[in-house]
Amino acid sequence: MAMYDTGVPEQLLTGMRLARGAIGRGELVVIPTDTVYGVAADAFSPAAVQRLLDAKGRDRSAPPPVLVPGIPTLDALADPIPEEVRALVAEFWPGGLTVILRARAMLDWDLGDTRGTVALRMPSDPIALELLAETGPLAVSSANRTGEPAATTAAAAEAMLGDAVAVYLDAGTAGEGYPAAEPSTGSTIVDATNLEHPDGRLRIVRHGVIPDAEIIRVVGADRCA
Repeated sequence: MAMYDTGVPEQLLTGMRLARGAIGRGELVVIPTDTVYGVAADAFSPAAVQRLLDAKGRDRSAPPPVLVPGIPTLDALADPIPEEVRALVAEFWPGGLTVILRARAMLDWDLGDTRGTVALRMPSDPIALELLAETGPLAVSSANRTGEPAATTAAAAEAMLGDAVAVYLDAGTAGEGYPAAEPSTGSTIVDATNLEHPDGRLRIVRHGVIPDAEIIRVVGADRCA
């Protein structure tokens, strides 16, 4: 286990190289995001995803979200994608919005008991985006033990996850770009799976850094539960 300060150029280069290698070996990496710190694993390695769940003390009934490097990846991982979702990601990606959609049936992955869905987000943190651009989609959950507060610093994540993580990338305090008054430091999560039906509605699953009113503004009140 090692911690690297991404504000120091030499440590950034070394930390990113070791983080890429750790992901490739199925190990865990703690990364900064624009909301909280996340613990990341190769989304297409069932053993790595299980290692992530074990580190958090979580069972398969709570599968991790998947972070993606760009909006085009949305079409590669999910189908169908309602027009309301395209409007939401155009407005809030990269940023603090996670969207639950139907996962493409052909995908060779095992994130847990997803019931055929996947939760997707494109973060705005530059360190996270650089790593995602090199590794592809990563299963990423908040870097904390289940039941503990989400970590907003790498040190807080290390205190909870310790040697279960191979590499920690320290980029200071996460989430400072969002108003402190929001109900959660985590991303706002919306379930868009019912929008595939003509009378279906989007459901806000977790109130987070993107205010509910902003979601409703984009989607329309008649399409929100």
